[in-house]
Amino acid sequence: MSKSEFVYVTYIRATPEKLWSALTDAEFQRQYWFGMRCESRWTAGSSWKLVAEDGRVFDDGEIVEAEAPRRLVIRWRHRNKPEVEAEGDSQCTFELEPIGAAVKLSIVHTIARDPSQFIAAVSGGWPKVISNLKSLLETGSIALLEAYPAGKSGSH
Repeated sequence: MSKSEFVYVTYIRATPEKLWSALTDAEFQRQYWFGMRCESRWTAGSSWKLVAEDGRVFDDGEIVEAEAPRRLVIRWRHRNKPEVEAEGDSQCTFELEPIGAAVKLSIVHTIARDPSQFIAAVSGGWPKVISNLKSLLETGSIALLEAYPAGKSGSH
């Protein structure tokens, strides 16, 4: 079976515990995820959802693995666009590895189809979200105020 995959790796000056907290704390997420937040108990088998400020659920699924502060695996399904939702479940894996005073954060997002509109979408989204997270943890402020600024080339 063919699959689509997006891989993103960055290094963030933080401890694994601080980065894990930033990835799993709904109120902290709002700061770097353009107002979105993830709701979950963050334990294997618990439900997970990505919720907009207005309460709309954009994505949902289940926590497959949660080994704080080193590995998180989420079964992830898009719910906002019917044509993308029809692609089915994807899997997103976060790996945190301490490297000196930093943490290597690896994100691998896969779906069992090629091509995938969902993977194309997350390929544009993850770099923005994680750039904001990195900036917020390292400097105290985010890099991007809007995910898709109006009037910019390539915006949605």
